[in-house]
Amino acid sequence: MQRTDNSSDNAVDWQAALAEHQRWLRTIVYSRLHDRHATDDVMQEVAVAAVRQAAPLMDKTKIAPWLYRLAVRQVLLYRRKIGRQRKLLDRYVEFGRNEPAPPGSADPLEWLLADERRRLIRRALTQLPERDAEILLLKYTENWSYHQIAEHLGVSHSAVEARLHRARQRMRQELAALEVIEAR
Repeated sequence: MQRTDNSSDNAVDWQAALAEHQRWLRTIVYSRLHDRHATDDVMQEVAVAAVRQAAPLMDKTKIAPWLYRLAVRQVLLYRRKIGRQRKLLDRYVEFGRNEPAPPGSADPLEWLLADERRRLIRRALTQLPERDAEILLLKYTENWSYHQIAEHLGVSHSAVEARLHRARQRMRQELAALEVIEAR
């Protein structure tokens, strides 16, 4: 089948699209892998898969949800290839222990308490289902609105509200189990 001149007008500039969506895609991949090096590897695979796709996207409004699904698929392929999910989670916990003191924290006790709290929050995040961790990270590390999350994940606004509500509940349960907060 021959391409017409009009079809090249509809072609997606993948370099620009990937650059535009890279930050939140990295957050999605990182929330599932908990490893910066693995995230870099998967993001390279996402870029290659996007450029090599067989069927071009005709609706440019569907790029974000398509990239989201592609990123999740690449994460699953990466895990299958590596086969050591548990080891990745352990390395992530070790990484969190080596963070520098927070700026403006002159009191060593404050620094130790803040460091311990961050470590426990990271630990609780690793105990959550991946979908819960990714939506919490998008909301609270990327500071995205419900609308932005819905648009990029290809779900409805009410689905985002429900998922965030459940994710917060599960996070509270995990933090209570770790005795970071009081159980309700």
